[in-house]
Amino acid sequence: MRIFAKRTGLLAAALCSTIMVAGCGENAGEPATEASIATVDTTIAGALNDVADMGTLSDIVSVAKLGPVFDGPGSYTLLAPDDEAFAALGQPAAQLTGEDQRPVVIALLREHVLPGQLTQENIAEAITSHGGPVTMTTLGGTEVTFSQDGDTITVDNGQGATGTLTGEAIIAQNGSIIALDRVLVPGGS
Repeated sequence: MRIFAKRTGLLAAALCSTIMVAGCGENAGEPATEASIATVDTTIAGALNDVADMGTLSDIVSVAKLGPVFDGPGSYTLLAPDDEAFAALGQPAAQLTGEDQRPVVIALLREHVLPGQLTQENIAEAITSHGGPVTMTTLGGTEVTFSQDGDTITVDNGQGATGTLTGEAIIAQNGSIIALDRVLVPGGS
């Protein structure tokens, strides 16, 4: 059995040279709840191809040749912007599917990946235990802050982008996917 730090270190190294993002299921747009978890017998990369409302993310991952990264070993969480989140970006989102945008896509997606396998329930428990918002560092090095208001959990990148965790968490063989209603663009634009 591999040591967690070694796995996340290997993943971080792989993500420095390549990376991606993904999404969730039928309940997209609804606040996360304790019962909102689905388990799949595939990797994050495999699950992305089958998740409704994650076509844009799946296409971006494919064009950037990041599928093997999310097929690999590791334990990480992908905060996965859904199709509507990318549509809200307008023309810049359409440009992300160009092969010449691979470095941009890699940098953007690293800002959506957290070490360890998390669910909305885990995040809510951490917020409750901490007595308020909790901060984690993405594989891109940005600190993101999770807050909760009722059943709604939001994530803020501290750079002008805040999104809401939606739908059900998907637990894959090598981590989890949590749908997000916004792309966490550095600088918020």
